[in-house]
Amino acid sequence: MIQGLDHVQLAMPHGEETQARAFYAELLELTEIPKPQKLLHRGGVWFKLADNRELHLGIEEPFQPAKKAHPAFVVTEIRRLARRLEKAGYPVQWDEMIPGCRRFYTTDPFGNRLEFLEFIP
Repeated sequence: MIQGLDHVQLAMPHGEETQARAFYAELLELTEIPKPQKLLHRGGVWFKLADNRELHLGIEEPFQPAKKAHPAFVVTEIRRLARRLEKAGYPVQWDEMIPGCRRFYTTDPFGNRLEFLEFIP
């Protein structure tokens, strides 16, 4: 039956694609991928993750950021990423409660909660 996860979708406000690209493509270094032609009129932006899964940002009106529900991204060099986010003005809240990994939470420009974690060998 279920064989895996193809993509995760987060909501974003209408007309904020430039801000989404600045955060997800420039700051987090994700690769933007084209949306199917039939979906372009809906707005939003799609990104490819390193494991070939996708992150979709779709327009939701009225917009309400996800404050609890969130994607958790596996990363390398988590401390470097945390410094990069802090330098760009995003909050970094460390949470060391899970043994065997370092992790923190932040928010995207729209207030959606994001988790980043790095497994410790």
